[in-house]
Amino acid sequence: MPDSPAPPAVPLPTALEAPAGAIPAQAAAEDPALPLRQSTEIQGDILAGFKKDHVRLLLLAFTDRALARTWLDRLRARVATTRDVAAFNAAFRNRRQRMRGAEPQGLYATWRAVSLTYPGLTELVGGEPVADVPQGTTHDALRQGAAARKDILGDTGTSDPAGWLFGGPENAPVHAVLTLAADRPEDLDAAVAEERAEADLHGLTVVFDQPGATLAGERRGNEHFGFKDAISQPAVRDFDEADPEDPEHALGKPGTRVIPAGEFVIGHPMDNRLDPGLPSWMADGSFHVVRRLAQDVPGWWAQAADRLADLKEAGAVPADAGVEWLAARLVGRWRSGTPIAKSPDADVPSPPGSEADNDVSYADDLEGRVTPLFSHARKVGPRDGLLVRHTAPGPLTQRGALDGRRVMRRGVPYGDHFDPAAGSGHGPDSPRGLVFVSYQSDLVAQFEFMQRVWVHGENFPERDARPGRDTVIGGEGPVSFPAGGAGSDASVAIELRQFVRTEGTLYAFTPSLTALRLLAEGAIPPGGEPPRERVLSAPATIGLGAVISSGKARLRFQDRTGQLTVHDENELLRWSTEPSDLAVRAELRENGELILRDERNATLWTSGTDGHPGATLVVALDGDVLIRSAEGETLWHTGTAH
Repeated sequence: MPDSPAPPAVPLPTALEAPAGAIPAQAAAEDPALPLRQSTEIQGDILAGFKKDHVRLLLLAFTDRALARTWLDRLRARVATTRDVAAFNAAFRNRRQRMRGAEPQGLYATWRAVSLTYPGLTELVGGEPVADVPQGTTHDALRQGAAARKDILGDTGTSDPAGWLFGGPENAPVHAVLTLAADRPEDLDAAVAEERAEADLHGLTVVFDQPGATLAGERRGNEHFGFKDAISQPAVRDFDEADPEDPEHALGKPGTRVIPAGEFVIGHPMDNRLDPGLPSWMADGSFHVVRRLAQDVPGWWAQAADRLADLKEAGAVPADAGVEWLAARLVGRWRSGTPIAKSPDADVPSPPGSEADNDVSYADDLEGRVTPLFSHARKVGPRDGLLVRHTAPGPLTQRGALDGRRVMRRGVPYGDHFDPAAGSGHGPDSPRGLVFVSYQSDLVAQFEFMQRVWVHGENFPERDARPGRDTVIGGEGPVSFPAGGAGSDASVAIELRQFVRTEGTLYAFTPSLTALRLLAEGAIPPGGEPPRERVLSAPATIGLGAVISSGKARLRFQDRTGQLTVHDENELLRWSTEPSDLAVRAELRENGELILRDERNATLWTSGTDGHPGATLVVALDGDVLIRSAEGETLWHTGTAH
């Protein structure tokens, strides 16, 4: 892409300034116990969430590097920070509480966020933005893009990228995603017009313009199938206040777990995962997924009626069960958001203005007799309903196993609600669905794992009778419906069709405010930061699928074979342990020993280096992987230096 002189500075319209009614950042209550609320580095949609009724995503392409850098430099002053958004949201929430749940009037804001695809980062940097990109890592997923990973995501058949509206092989490249969100449609329209003018001034083209809006009236807060959405969001350590009597859960939000911030923001503590080895300029950033999911509303409800008739014919459901009863089991909640785990027979909505019920446990329903194992809510949020494999049945703990799989969701519906009597735009052929948006610190370990293992895994959760795929977004196929209620162990296989179709997906990176400045200045060197030696101190756990790379050596814990392997910079296998599908974790113990363990904590393999407290595991720049004593002596190595 050619460089050209930057255009002369043009004053921005006054509407791009802070909107009337916005709460200035300095008005936020200073709470030293919640330091992330004061962050002016992390973009505001990641942790605080824009939480606006009207949203537009402008998918943009660069045509000139210098102009694109100037555009980004001007834009970054308008990007909302966590401090900005957290302060506004707190003021909005407090006023609504004083008004007993009514929507506050006169309190409005318009927010902006920006993320960059790998091609966009490459154009801004003028070369590769990351030097070391091992296979299987989150930066590998970012570089490949979502379309190339369609099999992992389950985007086949009618969801194949060949038919996407954006992000597919037949679509124009996207370099940047500009998110605009506002309380009022007129404010959003003004912001979109201004940002389009800025894009045009700097040679950017709008590849795709994706609108989104909260459904109106009694549908508010629901997605197009009619169910309340985004109930089980995680809380974030150092951003959300924890319950002092139960620090793993948020204060005043029963059932909402407090997750380490590093699961959503790079460079912060994580839930039992290792430093991914990303460049330093990516600190305080997050990986961004944008996904357009079309919903066939009449088809989905017609299927529920058809399958209910089948189940009644088989005598598998109560005689008085209706379509709403079955639909609630496919979702895992009633339309109001009430979990069927608590109210299996009828929808009992929460009082107006109160939080939706997120205090759900599956510990007493491990076989899914009340909340089916295939239900959407249970598939994407297994909570305490998973079993430890190969041992006596018992729930799997969430900390260290599930917390690190969570994503921060910021989705919004698009299109008019289905109601043929309402006129044009409301019929069965009108476009409607959900703009799924998520933030996470690892695309592979979080979003892709959820899609591959949970949503599309026919035997997740693992049981003798395979549960089947997610019954809302998991595609067509059989599911095992629990027949006979809680006291039975019978099941009936029913065949479900697909009524949610992927129409576009993007992977992008949401930089910190400092990283936006560095990218705008061209201060990130092409080729990325050079690889560095990686040193792990005990005690350390290497999770399945983890990759620790120094460039020439890539130590992996293979999630399919349970092997530790070492590959070189060309991904050639140089060393490995024997396959063992029982291996679930690798540990560097405080005695200096590297071991593979199964779920019973039995040792499957050992480096034989016990008796050396203080020893470290080193993935070296020369390609070797070794255990080094506290005195600097090599105790064990793979012999893969080259």
